[in-house]
Amino acid sequence: MIVSVLGAGAFGTALAIAIGSVRPVTLWGRDIHDMAQQRENTRRLPGCPFPAQMQVIDDLSSALQTDTLLIAVPMQKLRGFVHDNARNLAGKTLVACCKGIELSTGAGPVQIIEEEAPKARAAILTGPSFAADIARGLPTALTLAAADESSAQRLQEQLTTPALRLYRTTDTIGAELGGALKNVVAIACGAAMGAGLGESARAALMTRGFAEMQRMAAYRGADPETLSGLSGFGDLALTCTSEGSRNYRLGLSLGAGEPFDSSTTVEGASTARAMAQVAEDAGIEMPITAAVAAVLDNRLDVPSAMRSLLTRPLKEE
Repeated sequence: MIVSVLGAGAFGTALAIAIGSVRPVTLWGRDIHDMAQQRENTRRLPGCPFPAQMQVIDDLSSALQTDTLLIAVPMQKLRGFVHDNARNLAGKTLVACCKGIELSTGAGPVQIIEEEAPKARAAILTGPSFAADIARGLPTALTLAAADESSAQRLQEQLTTPALRLYRTTDTIGAELGGALKNVVAIACGAAMGAGLGESARAALMTRGFAEMQRMAAYRGADPETLSGLSGFGDLALTCTSEGSRNYRLGLSLGAGEPFDSSTTVEGASTARAMAQVAEDAGIEMPITAAVAAVLDNRLDVPSAMRSLLTRPLKEE
Protein backbone atom coordinates (compact mmCIF):
# COMPACT_ATOMS: atom_id res chain seq x y z
CA MET A 1 0.00 0.00 0.00
CA ILE A 2 1.39 3.41 -0.99
CA VAL A 3 1.94 6.00 1.74
CA SER A 4 1.95 9.74 1.07
CA VAL A 5 4.13 12.22 2.93
CA LEU A 6 2.72 15.74 2.78
CA GLY A 7 5.44 18.36 3.20
CA ALA A 8 8.83 18.28 1.51
CA GLY A 9 10.93 19.92 4.20
CA ALA A 10 13.85 18.09 5.75
CA PHE A 11 11.84 15.79 8.01
CA GLY A 12 9.14 14.97 5.47
CA THR A 13 11.76 14.23 2.83
CA ALA A 14 13.72 12.06 5.24
CA LEU A 15 10.65 10.01 6.14
CA ALA A 16 9.84 9.52 2.47
CA ILE A 17 13.40 8.35 1.77
CA ALA A 18 13.27 5.87 4.66
CA ILE A 19 9.88 4.46 3.68
CA GLY A 20 10.78 4.47 -0.01
CA SER A 21 13.75 2.23 0.70
CA VAL A 22 11.36 -0.68 1.33
CA ARG A 23 7.95 0.19 -0.21
CA PRO A 24 6.27 2.71 -2.54
CA VAL A 25 5.85 6.23 -1.15
CA THR A 26 4.74 9.58 -2.55
CA LEU A 27 6.25 12.86 -1.36
CA TRP A 28 4.15 15.96 -1.96
CA GLY A 29 5.39 19.52 -1.71
CA ARG A 30 5.25 22.93 -3.31
CA ASP A 31 8.02 24.08 -5.65
CA ILE A 32 9.56 20.61 -5.82
CA HIS A 33 10.38 20.59 -9.55
CA ASP A 34 14.13 20.61 -8.90
CA MET A 35 13.83 17.80 -6.37
CA ALA A 36 11.83 15.71 -8.80
CA GLN A 37 14.41 16.28 -11.53
CA GLN A 38 17.53 15.80 -9.41
CA ARG A 39 16.04 13.02 -7.24
CA GLU A 40 17.52 14.69 -4.17
CA ASN A 41 16.61 17.49 -1.74
CA THR A 42 19.84 19.36 -2.33
CA ARG A 43 18.83 22.27 -0.09
CA ARG A 44 17.77 20.37 3.01
CA LEU A 45 19.39 16.93 2.69
CA PRO A 46 22.31 17.04 0.24
CA GLY A 47 23.92 13.71 -0.44
CA CYS A 48 20.75 11.68 0.24
CA PRO A 49 19.43 10.42 -3.12
CA PHE A 50 15.81 9.36 -3.45
CA PRO A 51 15.13 5.62 -3.70
CA ALA A 52 13.49 4.22 -6.82
CA GLN A 53 10.15 3.58 -5.09
CA MET A 54 9.81 7.24 -4.02
CA GLN A 55 7.63 9.47 -6.20
CA VAL A 56 7.84 13.27 -5.91
CA ILE A 57 4.81 15.33 -6.96
CA ASP A 58 3.30 18.79 -6.55
CA ASP A 59 -0.30 17.71 -7.21
CA LEU A 60 -1.95 17.58 -3.79
CA SER A 61 -5.13 15.92 -5.04
CA SER A 62 -3.09 12.96 -6.31
CA ALA A 63 -1.14 12.69 -3.05
CA LEU A 64 -4.39 12.58 -1.09
CA GLN A 65 -5.54 9.43 -2.89
CA THR A 66 -3.67 7.15 -0.46
CA ASP A 67 -5.22 5.91 2.79
CA THR A 68 -2.26 6.77 5.04
CA LEU A 69 -1.00 10.35 5.02
CA LEU A 70 2.01 11.56 6.99
CA ILE A 71 1.58 15.30 7.50
CA ALA A 72 4.99 16.96 7.84
CA VAL A 73 4.06 20.64 7.80
CA PRO A 74 5.16 23.16 10.47
CA MET A 75 3.12 22.92 13.66
CA GLN A 76 1.69 26.43 13.46
CA LYS A 77 0.41 25.72 9.93
CA LEU A 78 -1.11 22.33 10.69
CA ARG A 79 -4.63 23.52 11.51
CA GLY A 80 -4.94 25.58 8.35
CA PHE A 81 -3.67 22.73 6.18
CA VAL A 82 -6.05 20.15 7.67
CA HIS A 83 -8.98 22.58 7.65
CA ASP A 84 -8.48 23.46 3.99
CA ASN A 85 -8.35 19.79 2.96
CA ALA A 86 -10.79 18.28 5.47
CA ARG A 87 -13.26 17.04 2.85
CA ASN A 88 -10.57 14.96 1.11
CA LEU A 89 -9.12 13.69 4.40
CA ALA A 90 -12.31 12.00 5.64
CA GLY A 91 -11.87 8.29 6.31
CA LYS A 92 -8.08 8.44 6.04
CA THR A 93 -5.37 7.90 8.64
CA LEU A 94 -3.52 11.16 9.32
CA VAL A 95 -0.16 10.89 11.07
CA ALA A 96 1.13 14.21 12.40
CA CYS A 97 4.90 14.46 11.95
CA CYS A 98 5.40 17.81 13.66
CA LYS A 99 6.24 18.63 17.26
CA GLY A 100 4.80 21.53 19.18
CA ILE A 101 1.80 23.25 20.70
CA GLU A 102 -0.42 25.64 18.78
CA LEU A 103 0.24 29.15 20.02
CA SER A 104 -3.32 30.44 19.67
CA THR A 105 -5.10 27.51 21.35
CA GLY A 106 -2.61 25.41 23.34
CA ALA A 107 -3.66 22.36 21.30
CA GLY A 108 -1.35 19.58 20.17
CA PRO A 109 -1.18 17.99 16.69
CA VAL A 110 -3.58 15.11 17.38
CA GLN A 111 -6.18 17.40 18.93
CA ILE A 112 -5.98 19.73 15.93
CA ILE A 113 -6.52 16.87 13.48
CA GLU A 114 -9.47 15.57 15.51
CA GLU A 115 -11.05 19.02 15.55
CA GLU A 116 -10.52 19.90 11.90
CA ALA A 117 -10.98 16.44 10.31
CA PRO A 118 -13.28 14.55 12.72
CA LYS A 119 -13.99 11.83 10.14
CA ALA A 120 -10.30 10.94 9.84
CA ARG A 121 -8.18 8.77 12.18
CA ALA A 122 -5.49 10.80 13.96
CA ALA A 123 -2.02 9.62 15.03
CA ILE A 124 1.37 11.14 15.73
CA LEU A 125 4.95 10.10 14.94
CA THR A 126 7.50 11.60 17.31
CA GLY A 127 10.72 10.88 19.17
CA PRO A 128 14.49 11.47 19.10
CA SER A 129 15.48 11.97 15.49
CA PHE A 130 17.30 14.26 13.12
CA ALA A 131 16.20 14.30 9.51
CA ALA A 132 19.74 13.77 8.23
CA ASP A 133 20.13 10.59 10.29
CA ILE A 134 16.86 9.14 9.01
CA ALA A 135 17.66 10.04 5.40
CA ARG A 136 21.08 8.40 5.61
CA GLY A 137 19.62 5.18 6.97
CA LEU A 138 21.18 5.54 10.42
CA PRO A 139 19.43 3.59 13.20
CA THR A 140 16.55 5.61 14.66
CA ALA A 141 13.71 4.68 17.03
CA LEU A 142 10.48 6.68 17.26
CA THR A 143 7.13 6.57 19.03
CA LEU A 144 3.95 6.06 17.03
CA ALA A 145 0.84 7.03 19.00
CA ALA A 146 -2.77 6.35 18.00
CA ALA A 147 -5.75 6.11 20.35
CA ASP A 148 -6.93 2.91 18.68
CA GLU A 149 -4.63 -0.03 19.35
CA SER A 150 -5.38 -1.79 16.07
CA SER A 151 -4.64 1.39 14.10
CA ALA A 152 -1.38 1.87 15.98
CA GLN A 153 -0.34 -1.70 15.24
CA ARG A 154 -1.20 -1.40 11.55
CA LEU A 155 0.74 1.83 11.21
CA GLN A 156 3.69 0.38 13.10
CA GLU A 157 3.92 -2.48 10.62
CA GLN A 158 3.35 -0.19 7.64
CA LEU A 159 5.96 2.46 8.49
CA THR A 160 8.77 0.51 10.15
CA THR A 161 11.90 -0.01 8.03
CA PRO A 162 15.16 -1.87 8.74
CA ALA A 163 16.72 1.33 10.11
CA LEU A 164 13.60 3.10 11.42
CA ARG A 165 12.12 1.22 14.37
CA LEU A 166 8.73 2.32 15.71
CA TYR A 167 7.31 1.66 19.17
CA ARG A 168 3.56 2.10 19.56
CA THR A 169 1.37 3.57 22.27
CA THR A 170 -2.25 4.62 22.62
CA ASP A 171 -1.29 7.65 24.76
CA THR A 172 -1.46 10.34 22.10
CA ILE A 173 -1.51 13.17 24.65
CA GLY A 174 1.69 12.01 26.32
CA ALA A 175 3.43 11.49 22.99
CA GLU A 176 2.55 14.92 21.63
CA LEU A 177 3.43 16.70 24.89
CA GLY A 178 6.79 14.96 25.14
CA GLY A 179 7.73 15.97 21.62
CA ALA A 180 6.60 19.53 22.19
CA LEU A 181 7.86 20.36 25.67
CA LYS A 182 11.36 18.96 25.23
CA ASN A 183 11.92 21.75 22.69
CA VAL A 184 11.35 24.35 25.41
CA VAL A 185 13.87 22.68 27.69
CA ALA A 186 16.32 22.50 24.77
CA ILE A 187 16.12 26.28 24.35
CA ALA A 188 16.87 26.68 28.07
CA CYS A 189 19.82 24.29 27.88
CA GLY A 190 21.21 26.03 24.84
CA ALA A 191 20.93 29.39 26.58
CA ALA A 192 22.83 28.04 29.58
CA MET A 193 25.60 26.67 27.39
CA GLY A 194 25.72 29.81 25.23
CA ALA A 195 26.09 31.93 28.36
CA GLY A 196 28.97 29.74 29.56
CA LEU A 197 27.14 28.38 32.61
CA GLY A 198 28.51 24.88 32.14
CA GLU A 199 27.49 21.25 31.81
CA SER A 200 26.22 20.99 35.38
CA ALA A 201 23.72 23.76 34.73
CA ARG A 202 22.54 21.96 31.60
CA ALA A 203 22.07 18.71 33.53
CA ALA A 204 20.02 20.54 36.15
CA LEU A 205 17.83 22.19 33.51
CA MET A 206 17.24 18.88 31.73
CA THR A 207 16.24 17.17 34.96
CA ARG A 208 13.98 19.90 36.31
CA GLY A 209 12.61 20.50 32.82
CA PHE A 210 11.66 16.84 32.62
CA ALA A 211 9.75 17.25 35.89
CA GLU A 212 7.81 20.14 34.30
CA MET A 213 7.01 17.95 31.31
CA GLN A 214 5.60 15.25 33.58
CA ARG A 215 3.49 17.74 35.54
CA MET A 216 1.88 19.11 32.39
CA ALA A 217 1.34 15.61 31.02
CA ALA A 218 -0.46 14.57 34.21
CA TYR A 219 -2.60 17.72 34.11
CA ARG A 220 -3.69 16.99 30.55
CA GLY A 221 -4.57 13.39 31.31
CA ALA A 222 -1.55 11.62 29.86
CA ASP A 223 0.26 8.67 31.41
CA PRO A 224 3.41 10.16 33.00
CA GLU A 225 5.22 6.92 32.10
CA THR A 226 4.92 7.85 28.42
CA LEU A 227 7.26 10.74 29.11
CA SER A 228 9.92 8.26 30.21
CA GLY A 229 10.02 6.77 26.72
CA LEU A 230 11.30 7.86 23.34
CA SER A 231 8.78 10.66 22.87
CA GLY A 232 9.79 12.31 26.15
CA PHE A 233 13.09 11.43 27.80
CA GLY A 234 14.63 10.10 24.59
CA ASP A 235 13.86 13.22 22.60
CA LEU A 236 14.90 15.42 25.53
CA ALA A 237 18.34 13.79 25.70
CA LEU A 238 18.97 14.32 21.98
CA THR A 239 17.59 17.83 21.64
CA CYS A 240 19.29 19.28 24.71
CA THR A 241 22.77 18.07 23.81
CA SER A 242 23.22 18.52 20.07
CA GLU A 243 23.69 21.52 17.83
CA GLY A 244 21.74 19.56 15.25
CA SER A 245 18.66 20.80 17.13
CA ARG A 246 17.28 24.13 15.95
CA ASN A 247 15.79 24.74 19.41
CA TYR A 248 19.14 24.17 21.09
CA ARG A 249 20.87 26.44 18.56
CA LEU A 250 18.34 29.19 19.26
CA GLY A 251 19.17 28.88 22.94
CA LEU A 252 22.89 29.05 22.22
CA SER A 253 22.33 32.30 20.32
CA LEU A 254 20.22 33.76 23.13
CA GLY A 255 22.81 32.84 25.75
CA ALA A 256 25.71 34.23 23.73
CA GLY A 257 23.81 37.38 22.71
CA GLU A 258 24.22 36.54 19.04
CA PRO A 259 21.68 36.92 16.20
CA PHE A 260 19.68 33.91 15.04
CA ASP A 261 18.33 33.27 11.54
CA SER A 262 14.70 34.36 11.81
CA SER A 263 13.74 32.27 8.77
CA THR A 264 14.50 29.06 10.70
CA THR A 265 11.41 27.34 12.11
CA VAL A 266 11.87 26.80 15.85
CA GLU A 267 8.76 25.15 17.23
CA GLY A 268 9.88 25.47 20.85
CA ALA A 269 9.44 29.23 20.79
CA SER A 270 5.69 29.09 20.17
CA THR A 271 5.35 26.10 22.49
CA ALA A 272 7.06 27.97 25.34
CA ARG A 273 4.69 30.90 25.02
CA ALA A 274 1.60 28.69 24.74
CA MET A 275 2.52 26.36 27.61
CA ALA A 276 3.62 29.17 29.92
CA GLN A 277 0.12 30.63 29.59
CA VAL A 278 -1.57 27.25 30.08
CA ALA A 279 0.53 26.58 33.18
CA GLU A 280 -0.21 30.00 34.64
CA ASP A 281 -3.94 29.61 34.07
CA ALA A 282 -3.95 26.11 35.59
CA GLY A 283 -1.67 26.93 38.52
CA ILE A 284 1.00 24.44 37.42
CA GLU A 285 4.61 25.14 38.37
CA MET A 286 6.67 25.39 35.18
CA PRO A 287 9.35 27.97 36.02
CA ILE A 288 11.75 26.93 33.25
CA THR A 289 9.04 27.21 30.63
CA ALA A 290 8.00 30.60 32.01
CA ALA A 291 11.61 31.79 31.98
CA VAL A 292 12.13 30.71 28.37
CA ALA A 293 8.95 32.51 27.30
CA ALA A 294 10.07 35.65 29.12
CA VAL A 295 13.49 35.60 27.43
CA LEU A 296 11.92 35.08 24.01
CA ASP A 297 9.60 38.04 24.60
CA ASN A 298 12.48 40.23 25.85
CA ARG A 299 10.96 40.50 29.32
CA LEU A 300 14.09 38.92 30.83
CA ASP A 301 17.65 38.49 29.69
CA VAL A 302 19.39 35.13 30.14
CA PRO A 303 21.38 36.07 33.30
CA SER A 304 18.21 37.42 34.95
CA ALA A 305 16.27 34.30 33.97
CA MET A 306 18.92 32.05 35.49
CA ARG A 307 18.94 34.11 38.69
CA SER A 308 15.17 33.82 38.92
CA LEU A 309 15.44 30.03 38.74
CA LEU A 310 18.28 29.79 41.25
CA THR A 311 16.54 31.98 43.82
CA ARG A 312 13.27 30.07 43.88
CA PRO A 313 12.22 28.75 47.33
CA LEU A 314 14.06 25.62 48.41
CA LYS A 315 11.99 22.43 48.23
CA GLU A 316 12.12 18.65 48.22
CA GLU A 317 12.93 16.99 44.90
